Order: sequence, then structure tokens, then C-alpha cells
Amino acid sequence: MIGAPQQARWMRVEPRRSLPAALVDRMVQAAFPRSRVTAIEPLGDGLRNANFKLHLHPAAEPVVLRIYEHDPSLCQKEIDLMRLVAGAVAVPEAVHAEPHGCADLPPFSLTRWVDGITFRDLKRSGDAAAIAEAARSAGETLAAIARFTFSKPGWLGPGPTVVAPLLEGADAMPRFVDLCLASENLQRRVWAELRDSAHTAMWSWAPRLSGIDAETRLVHGDFNRRNLLVRRDSGRWTVAAVLDWEFAVSGSPIADLANFLRYEPAAQPLAEPHFSAGYVNAGGHLPDDWRLLARLVDLVAACESLTHDELPDTAAAELVELVRATVAQALHGENS
Repeated sequence: MIGAPQQARWMRVEPRRSLPAALVDRMVQAAFPRSRVTAIEPLGDGLRNANFKLHLHPAAEPVVLRIYEHDPSLCQKEIDLMRLVAGAVAVPEAVHAEPHGCADLPPFSLTRWVDGITFRDLKRSGDAAAIAEAARSAGETLAAIARFTFSKPGWLGPGPTVVAPLLEGADAMPRFVDLCLASENLQRRVWAELRDSAHTAMWSWAPRLSGIDAETRLVHGDFNRRNLLVRRDSGRWTVAAVLDWEFAVSGSPIADLANFLRYEPAAQPLAEPHFSAGYVNAGGHLPDDWRLLARLVDLVAACESLTHDELPDTAAAELVELVRATVAQALHGENS
């Protein structure tokens, strides 16, 4: 994401897998003084924070404990955003939060457990009809998110309010890509000819991208298949909850479209055209060239990721291929 603070680019290789029971009990007592924890299950999808499914007695339903291990301000930000969109967007219900921690406890939140599976797991099932239904619902959900607006573009903080620009000045995206292309890490992973082509592609589309820079809609910032819980409800697969709002910004929904469709194969699509159709039918606007714009916005994210110190070789190879395919389409019209 453009202009991400340094801490927002840090990713833990593995989430914390254990937690002292006494510490969990103290956190739960803040919200459920008459309950006790009977089981703790680590949830493995968290990259920057630690997440646990807690079974309580005498409570009938589990809750999710989320511990903010890196940036404490993200606790208040996520709670405020979920409360802002609740009713329009399916999100977990916030039960209790300690954004500043308490005593020797770190910042944490407790939310209701939401039954469902990730869109990623549904896609792995290969059920084309179910994937199409869930993709359409994901598009409708994204349109609902994009209906929330702010006074200016930028990074969101608690409130939620815009606390910092994504990147100041004109031509933010091409300039940011140039900064990434100058990184030693990226240069080690991407050959010179492709770096030059990425620079040319971004600047050739700079006038078109400038309109995206000026948008002020709520952008989830990590709208991918891991962060969407889906389930079959009333005979149809729908989004049950949108998770992990820590990267949310005020900007263009094109960024969320790009994120969701990052690994959608052009030759054998599964989510498309259902995802974009759901988005448009629910009131979202897509320009004629939205597909290429989305890929260029995603190229920004790919280049930023390629600057990281810790990046598995397999992930780097995928990102380099994404850059190559996007550049080929932007400069030569190749649909790869």
C-alpha cells in the first residue's frame, strides 16, 4: 500500500501459537466476569497479530481474542471501523476492547465467533457454482464498503479519521514504484529490463492513475480470499464476515478489486465475472479500463512487497511474474 508506515509493512512469519491460560483468563474477565475459559484454539491466518478462538463456560458461543502485538493503535482503528460499517457490511460483533491494554496486558479485543470458511478454502473445493455465488456476494460486500467516504485520501487511524497521506504530491503511484525499484532487495529479485519496463508502464499510465489517487472511499486494504468468511445461508453462498481491517485507507475501491482478483487466472476464471457483476449491481462503479487499472494498482503493491527483507523465494517468484504480466499488458496489450 502506498506510503505505508514502516510498521505496517512488517509481517510475522508465524503467528504466536501458544498463550498462558492465566493471561487469557484475565483478558476474558474484563468482558465476561462470570465466565471461565475451557479451551483455547490458535487461529493460524493472522500475520501481524495473534488470534485465538476461545470456548467459555457458561457462554454458549465461542469468542475470538485478538492481541495486537505490533502497533497498539490498530486495536482502536479496527474496532472503530467495524462499528462504523456494522449494519451495512458483515463484520464480527465487537464485544470488548482494551485499545491501550491494562496493567501488564497488551492491547486486545474480543469479538463474537462467526461460523464460516474462508473464500480461499471454498475456492480450493472446486465447486464452481458455490464459488460464483460467493464471489458475487463478495462484490456486493465491496460495493457496500465503498459507500463510506472521507474528507480526503490517506491512511486511516482511530475514529476512523485520516491521519496521514498515502504519498504526498502528484503522480503518487509511479513515484512510489520508482522508490521501490531503487531498493536493493527488489533489484536483487527483478532483472534490469523488467525494472525499466515497470517504470515505463507506470509513467505511461500516470494521467489515468492520478484520478485514482484523489478518491476518498473506504478501502479495506487487504480484501483477499483469506479475510472473507463465507457460508451457505438460505440456499446461497454469501459473505458472513469481513476480517482484518488494520490496513484500511481512504482511497479507491480499485485497490480492493485488485487485491481480490490478484490470483484470478485470465484463461480459467472462477470468481469472474461474478465478483465484478456483484459489485456493479450493488451500486459500484467500474470504468471501462478497470481491469488494467486494477492490475497497475496491484503492481504497486507487488513492487512494495519485493522490497521486504524477509520474503520467501516462492512468494518473490510469484510477485515477479505478476509484475511481468502486468507490464506486458500495460505496454503491449498482452492479456497474460
